Amino acid sequence: MFNIGDVIIYSTHGLSQIDDICEKTISNVTRTYYVLHPLGQANLTISTPVDNEKVIMLKLLNHDEAVEILQSFKIPGTEWIVDVRQRNKEYRKIVNTGNRKEIAKVANTLMRKELELNLKGKKVYDQDRMLLKSIQDLLFNEIASAMDTTVEEVFQKVYRMIKW
Repeated sequence: MFNIGDVIIYSTHGLSQIDDICEKTISNVTRTYYVLHPLGQANLTISTPVDNEKVIMLKLLNHDEAVEILQSFKIPGTEWIVDVRQRNKEYRKIVNTGNRKEIAKVANTLMRKELELNLKGKKVYDQDRMLLKSIQDLLFNEIASAMDTTVEEVFQKVYRMIKW
């Protein structure tokens, strides 16, 4: 269980701060809820049951974990799946686990493919581009926070590692 003031990763909203933990009764069922807001969006309030298994709520990476994930971009990521539908399905399944090491492998693969195609004057499929952007928005922000740096610096480091 998290505490008031904790910054966590909350589903697709990313870095979020827990503002309160309280009891709420909805449809005659009383449960304990986290009340939180995504960082940078103080006007957005989210309430979610503490025991909600449908959303990902994770403790932030610590500095060493962030460095390890960042360093993983030095080697190739996960296997490239040729079929775009199958690739999208499998990569999204990995992202939905919340396992940052595996998510980084997906980002690594998509970024390398994007660079490869750009050199040929081509672009990645929209599904790949959107998935990569969402991963970068969440994961790179978390890495930057854990390493006390900027998202831009994380991007620069990653691109230096994946360029061959």
